[in-house]
Amino acid sequence: MISIRRSGERGGGDHGWLKTHHTFSFNDYWDEKWMGFRSLRVINEDFVAPNGGFPTHPHRDMEIITYILSGKLEHKDSLGTGSAILPGDGQRMTAGRGIRHSEYNPSSTDTVHLLQIWILPEEQGLEPSYEQKSFPESEKRGKLRLIASSDGTDGSVKINQDAKLFVSLLAPGEEVAHSLGNKRHAWLQVAKGEVELNGQKLGQGDGAAISEEKKLTIKGSKDAEVLLFDLA
Repeated sequence: MISIRRSGERGGGDHGWLKTHHTFSFNDYWDEKWMGFRSLRVINEDFVAPNGGFPTHPHRDMEIITYILSGKLEHKDSLGTGSAILPGDGQRMTAGRGIRHSEYNPSSTDTVHLLQIWILPEEQGLEPSYEQKSFPESEKRGKLRLIASSDGTDGSVKINQDAKLFVSLLAPGEEVAHSLGNKRHAWLQVAKGEVELNGQKLGQGDGAAISEEKKLTIKGSKDAEVLLFDLA
């Protein structure tokens, strides 16, 4: 069963320095039909204007992944971490029992386009931590590259939940496949371009909740970048 969440149905708004689209209920946007999917709680597509950003603010008991599609985002947190997050990076912050951080677009000319992802952790009160790794484009071109997992498989960043996050770059006609284990579910998010998921067309910003499917086939219709979550 595949349930499609169309881009145009998402919540969000334009705040000047931030243009945002919420796949699931978030902040002032509420839709009881879309409160998340399995452990996946937030997928926000954000466009942060030049010299704009999120001032220091707190989080707790959440696994937070920031995935940059274009531009650069500077991160600082209460652990003392200071980093620049670039396209292709896998970045994970475990908020645990409490963390404060800020995210800022240092460019005076270029907008940052990103996906902010929240995953519910397997337990509350974890030790806050931060991890970031770079995953070259060549490792994602025409294949599913694991960038986050519960055990750090294949050099992925480690998240505290039974979930895996894969990223793929697909040219038109290019195809990848993924098998779902027994009682596993998946979410596909189209970050760029257009694809077909088991024959169903998805465009930029569309998402799909997937259950009771043994095999997923993702085929590029236009140059595309997709994120695939394999979830308990």
